[in-house]
Amino acid sequence: MNQSTTRMLSRAKAVYLFIRENGPVTTSQIAEEFGITDRTVQRDLHLLAYNGLVNSPNRGRWKITKKKVKIS
Repeated sequence: MNQSTTRMLSRAKAVYLFIRENGPVTTSQIAEEFGITDRTVQRDLHLLAYNGLVNSPNRGRWKITKKKVKIS
């Protein structure tokens, strides 16, 4: 895995954990917490949503799903 992929996956994991502890949260709250752009947050959320780990039942507010996940 290249360095940018590793960095992106580490950030997505951190975003997931942030949502799990603080959710539901907005894209802007995540961007502020991690010091990244809203667009970067959207890419991370898309990855997490594609894998069934988060969803946005209330437009723009993200929470984790009930899908079991092992954090390593």
